[in-house]
Amino acid sequence: MNYINNILFAILLVVGIGFFVINIKKLTRNIKLGKDIDRSDNPKARWKNMAMIALGQSKMVKRPIAGILHVIVYASFIIINIEVVEIIIDGLFGTHRIFSFLGGFYDVLIGSFEILAFLVLIAVIIFWIRRMIVRIPRFWSKEMTSWPKNDALNILYFEMVLMSLFLIMNATDPEFQTFHFGNPISRFLTPIFNDFFSEHSIHLIEQGAWWLHITGIFIFLNYLYYSKHLHILLAFPNTYYANLNVKGKFDNLEAVTKEVKLMMDPNADPFATPAEDENETPEKFGASDVTDLNWVQLMNAYTCTECGRCTSSCPANITGKELSPRAIMMKTRDRIEEIGKNIDKNGAFKDDGKQLLGDYITPEEVWACTSCNACVEECPVNINPLSIIMDIRRYLVLEQSAAPQELNMMMTNIENNGAPWQYSQMDRLNWKDE
Repeated sequence: MNYINNILFAILLVVGIGFFVINIKKLTRNIKLGKDIDRSDNPKARWKNMAMIALGQSKMVKRPIAGILHVIVYASFIIINIEVVEIIIDGLFGTHRIFSFLGGFYDVLIGSFEILAFLVLIAVIIFWIRRMIVRIPRFWSKEMTSWPKNDALNILYFEMVLMSLFLIMNATDPEFQTFHFGNPISRFLTPIFNDFFSEHSIHLIEQGAWWLHITGIFIFLNYLYYSKHLHILLAFPNTYYANLNVKGKFDNLEAVTKEVKLMMDPNADPFATPAEDENETPEKFGASDVTDLNWVQLMNAYTCTECGRCTSSCPANITGKELSPRAIMMKTRDRIEEIGKNIDKNGAFKDDGKQLLGDYITPEEVWACTSCNACVEECPVNINPLSIIMDIRRYLVLEQSAAPQELNMMMTNIENNGAPWQYSQMDRLNWKDE
């Protein structure tokens, strides 16, 4: 019978990890749909960012209540999953608590796991209350439709169940209950099971909790790809590859730079095309679809935690404008996923007549942005919605000449008068005297 259990566990392990690897390959492929960008500069600052922001949660605790609760759940998730190693060894080889030979250290280790599991239960319940009873506004914005809302709740329920199963597994294990410090929480549950269940039933409960716990972990692992909680994995590379430039500094479009250099070169032939570039498609100015964005921006979209800190701090959103930085990231991710499924179905991307601009993100959203960088500052994992907004704006202006009238007037004045105002060339500095 043990051999059958070991074989069943091996199958569960292979299927769980195999499906996860398949999804990670899809994720990597989808992110690589973006244009290449070099983010290899200043590795020291990048490692520091990752250590402070992704590992140290430094931006999360700027909002103390949510931040501290998240740190508890995050730290517990990392530490408690050390026991998954023991469960895998026990499952494959039919052993029982293989690391118990560590004696007192194991005793203290599992005891700390139990305390952390209990703290996670409390934190998750508080998160649920904040979301469903207190109904904090940023969790109920219009983009938080059925799936985003249910996704957040699913994760809370997952964590409740996994932590409860861990404690039940310990409470119903007679051998484990002989430990002195390994069961600070489960020891209070043991008498309840002893009063209501027979020894055989308790053994079945322990085995059931063990199987459900490890199965739940594999399900959770594979659920991540479809969930906003993919940031558990992507927060680390996302903070490492984040833009290190000061906020407000924008990069020059290489295509525009080439055009300007060509215009300034009196000997250049604007109609000449190098032989090797005859079949090359002219580079698009800005972005109208996700494949026009760079791979870091696409990774940003997958990393979005949907916490809404960006939107709750956005002055355009606060004043009732259409823009929501969180929605920008969610819509970008939805479009990437749509293209990925298209590739899965057809082997290569087949034009579907859609694009990010227009079908997902409207010009009204894009032009509502004040480019104040509040969303960038607030994001706990260094996501940059503004970079996507600015690239779409560039497309609207440079490719479609579709800027709002006020901007067109300003640009016309700059072209004709050398200033944004309708002064003559000689009087263009008069604004400083008014």
